[in-house]
Amino acid sequence: MNKTQLKLTSTEIGALWGEYVNGTMVNCVNKYMLTIIEDTTIREIFDDAIKTTENQMKQVSAFIISDGFPLPIGFTDSDLNPNIRRLFSDLFCLDYLYLMTIHGLNGHLFSISTSVRKDLRDFFDSCLTDGKNMYHRTIDLLLDKGHFQKDPYFFPRSNPEFIDSKKYLDGFWGDKRPLSAVEIGNISLNLKKSIMAKTLGIAFSQIAGSKEIRKFLTDAVQTSNEHIQLLSKKLKDDNLPVPMSWETEVTDSTDSPFSDKLIMYHIGFLFLTSQAYHGLGLAGSMRYDLILDYERVILKDLTVTKNWVDLMIKNKWLEQPPIAPNRKEIAKNQ
Repeated sequence: MNKTQLKLTSTEIGALWGEYVNGTMVNCVNKYMLTIIEDTTIREIFDDAIKTTENQMKQVSAFIISDGFPLPIGFTDSDLNPNIRRLFSDLFCLDYLYLMTIHGLNGHLFSISTSVRKDLRDFFDSCLTDGKNMYHRTIDLLLDKGHFQKDPYFFPRSNPEFIDSKKYLDGFWGDKRPLSAVEIGNISLNLKKSIMAKTLGIAFSQIAGSKEIRKFLTDAVQTSNEHIQLLSKKLKDDNLPVPMSWETEVTDSTDSPFSDKLIMYHIGFLFLTSQAYHGLGLAGSMRYDLILDYERVILKDLTVTKNWVDLMIKNKWLEQPPIAPNRKEIAKNQ
């Protein structure tokens, strides 16, 4: 059997659909950032990122169309406003590319792990290679510029140890144990993502055209800030450093380079994915207080997401993924 002639499975078309919508969104942001970046080394990496994404989107489009599915609208140059003055600093743009590359890598990994067709597996494998190259380049450049935020260090103990008491799990009473390396890693990554969401929320709240959307964004910023305060305290309690904030890297511009649709989709994307990352943090925690904190954070993420969905539907901005046939309706109409 020719493995490239197999019809796309529901999971494969779902992965392609998500890759297209998310990829076109990020590419619009990258295109705007390329127009404002002055540092030549950062401009070069953004130029390559845009070319890579556009090549990937062409291939995704071909896969979708060849199997008879409609191509998503996603995001196009109509969601960009040309000749808009600077909204972000060069360094923030680079940090944005680094964190969004992490999202891309996880998306490609999901896509390849749920694909059957050989041509699809080969394509997503190439996307992973592109993503890994971009990941290394963004980190190397942040390190060169002295702005990569390394996770906390601590001194190792001399020998491996086993948990010998249920006190290891306690986090509410008495002397709670220090955070484990796994817990620190999850907290640090979630903090970086919440700081990114807060910074973008601040920027977007300045430029959004709709008063209702600006109110939503302001509330989303407050939620991100609560996440940051809650998780930062866990590191500070163990005298560990907290990732730096990026709010000062946003200018006072009120001119919008993006459509309100793109602004809203981007914030929604960050809160949707944060539920997964906070869920990983919860699963990797063995202190009861951390588990409870992650549960609170996820519930707040869900509240923001619910309000986001309502606004997206109200404005007719939320594209519907391909859905299975409604057999009852088909039978009823016969």
